[in-house]
Amino acid sequence: MELLDVTFPTPAENLAFDEELLDRDNPHEFLRLWESPLPIVVLGRSSKLEVEVNQPACIRLSVPILRRVSGGAAIVAGPGCLMYAAILDLERRPELAAVDRAHAWVLGQFVQALKPLVPNVSCAGTSDLVLLPKEHTPRETCGDLSNMARKFSGNSIRLKRKRLLYHGTLLYDFDLTSIPRLLRMPPRHPAYRDNRPHENFLTNLTVDGEALRETIIEHWRGV
Repeated sequence: MELLDVTFPTPAENLAFDEELLDRDNPHEFLRLWESPLPIVVLGRSSKLEVEVNQPACIRLSVPILRRVSGGAAIVAGPGCLMYAAILDLERRPELAAVDRAHAWVLGQFVQALKPLVPNVSCAGTSDLVLLPKEHTPRETCGDLSNMARKFSGNSIRLKRKRLLYHGTLLYDFDLTSIPRLLRMPPRHPAYRDNRPHENFLTNLTVDGEALRETIIEHWRGV
């Protein structure tokens, strides 16, 4: 697993680099970390702009709107939101060609990596990472949980014949007030959300950004 902690100057370059790593015709696997220096909105591959994004607010606040190659709903990123991309070889890990197994495996790796910093981390829904109330037992299997779980990570996937891109967000010191300003309620959401608005559903990890990078890199070095 080659580890890359690299952020390019523009949002478009950063998204394009994830896709470029996916398209490389070689068996090398990568884990890349990056962090946008400015707020951005990123649409999923099939997201509808007018449904998911408050476009007038983005224009007024000069927030770029881009589109990624993977599925899922629109997200807001920027300073305090660590982005990651895992590019995996399906010839080495053929079981990950099944989307549900890919979700469970990658998110399970992040649960293991983050537990030393945040013991109450868990999977939830199809592809979220959450913080649980202390009375709940963290787990590595994704599923629907108590509606008290707070999401700090959304993730999405793109499969090609030999390679898989799995990437997502890790909120640790992000301006959460920007999310309801820039995004509408998503058209689909997991049961554990229980129709909560963004401000009652999302949270930060409240960990040091450097410590977050270090614990992720240390875990994935041995994957």
